[in-house]
Amino acid sequence: MAIPNFTVTEAEMEEKRRQEAKEEQKAEQRRKAERSLDKGLEDTFPASDPVSVTQPPASVHDKKPKR
Repeated sequence: MAIPNFTVTEAEMEEKRRQEAKEEQKAEQRRKAERSLDKGLEDTFPASDPVSVTQPPASVHDKKPKR
């Protein structure tokens, strides 16, 4: 009769829990981004320009100090 190796089994289970937690975190980030876009669409409706997911880079005028 063999003695079960609980260390390997526990390590596999812990790795699976970590992977599931990581996937859940990614899913939550996607849901948060989706809610943010939906809110942006609601706040700008009706409008001619669609909501932008990213921020544009700073322009030359943004970098100059104001007087």
